[in-house]
Amino acid sequence: MSQWQPITQIAASVANGSATATQLVEQALKSIEMHREYNAVIALTDERARARAAEIDKLVAAGERQGRLAGVPFIAKDNFLVYGADTTAASNILKGFDAPYQSTAIEKLEAEGAICVAKANMDAFGHGTSTENSDFMTTKNPVDPSKVPGGSSGGSSAAVVLDMVPFATGTDTGGSSRHPASLSGCVGYKPTYGLISRSGVIAMASSTDTIGLLTRDVDDLAVLVDVMAGKDPLDSTSINRDARPYTELDTSLKGKKFGVIKEWLAEGIDPEVKVQIQASVDALAKAGAEVQEISLPSLPLALAVYYIVVPAEISSNLSRYDGQRYGHHDVAAKDLLTSYSSARGKGFGTEAKRRIMVGTYVLTSGYYDAYYNRAQTVRTKLINEFNDAFKRVDFLVGPVAPNVAFNIGDNTSDPLQMYLEDMMTVAPSLVGIPAVSVPAGLVRGLPVGLQMLAPQCADRQLFGAAKAFEEAIS
Repeated sequence: MSQWQPITQIAASVANGSATATQLVEQALKSIEMHREYNAVIALTDERARARAAEIDKLVAAGERQGRLAGVPFIAKDNFLVYGADTTAASNILKGFDAPYQSTAIEKLEAEGAICVAKANMDAFGHGTSTENSDFMTTKNPVDPSKVPGGSSGGSSAAVVLDMVPFATGTDTGGSSRHPASLSGCVGYKPTYGLISRSGVIAMASSTDTIGLLTRDVDDLAVLVDVMAGKDPLDSTSINRDARPYTELDTSLKGKKFGVIKEWLAEGIDPEVKVQIQASVDALAKAGAEVQEISLPSLPLALAVYYIVVPAEISSNLSRYDGQRYGHHDVAAKDLLTSYSSARGKGFGTEAKRRIMVGTYVLTSGYYDAYYNRAQTVRTKLINEFNDAFKRVDFLVGPVAPNVAFNIGDNTSDPLQMYLEDMMTVAPSLVGIPAVSVPAGLVRGLPVGLQMLAPQCADRQLFGAAKAFEEAIS
């Protein structure tokens, strides 16, 4: 049983005076300290959090109406620009970087009274699926500390499951919120591309980057998306929100059509995970859903497409980290080229360097057409296949990951094996549709998530289906 009430109840208790924002912040900070050995948190924003809590309590005492998230503490993934602590994206190259402004997502949460208490650990720049690629620490799985929590938002998922805070922000470029949610045991969400502004969030791959959320249940998720969604003049890729509140959920499964993705239950999946996912699908059918198998023939190519397109964009996005304007700088360098190579050589970790090299290679003259252009062609084919599938069904379902959490250190020397962890999460990112991981039981004592997908801009409908699944297995 969580020590935290639902988000709406927490805010209501602050607004009516039965709890104070200061008490809630102290509760969160105490829980963070209690679970320090899990390495979920890179830095505290405790000084600013306490000041904001005191201000909210003062306004409540004065009888002023407070926002929908009044006093609710949360943790931000370390690639969000946030006041009160360095923003490093868990990379040495940004060590000591003090954000000059806050991300739009954080500003929207704070405008409704939410209070950021810490920054969560992550795979540096979001490059990974185990949170072992952080330059500072390895986060441990909250269910079994010998295992990884998933990635790249592993610090965020661990923080939520360990009850440090009611929710945490993440990002999701190819599964970075859904994957750790599945391996750690919470809800993880990737919105329709552009639904939540990315302004002020350190870029990984701009054509698939989205703002993620890690929560304890779908109700909390819907409240947060209702606060955060919408067009932002600071993000040209942002889109308009649903006209109806994201908290208006249709949880009836009667007549709803679900397609079970054939390719995700074929080769490469742990047999016990497959059984657990099938049991989840059976629960949906028992609750009134119409279930059928759906084939997406190009799906086995999605991982190859992702690891061509995304490193290309990473190579471009990380070119700005040259040690000249901010971040790691070699004061002893005798010329500009030496300064560049020293800053990037010492500042970037192994995985960042690997992705820069792969990305630069596929964009090189002579290879651009052979790799990058062909990958984009297959990406378009994937988009068309998903669109065709959604003409036949309302939602698609399948596993989030091919297995449960693995041991820390198992895959660190095998990049290909680590990349295969993404095989079931990258396609929704490439086609820009919303997806959510919902806890679906345990396999060998470790969490498994059911992944649910909806057409573009059907995020609210997806929440309804996800909540219906929660209710079906409760």
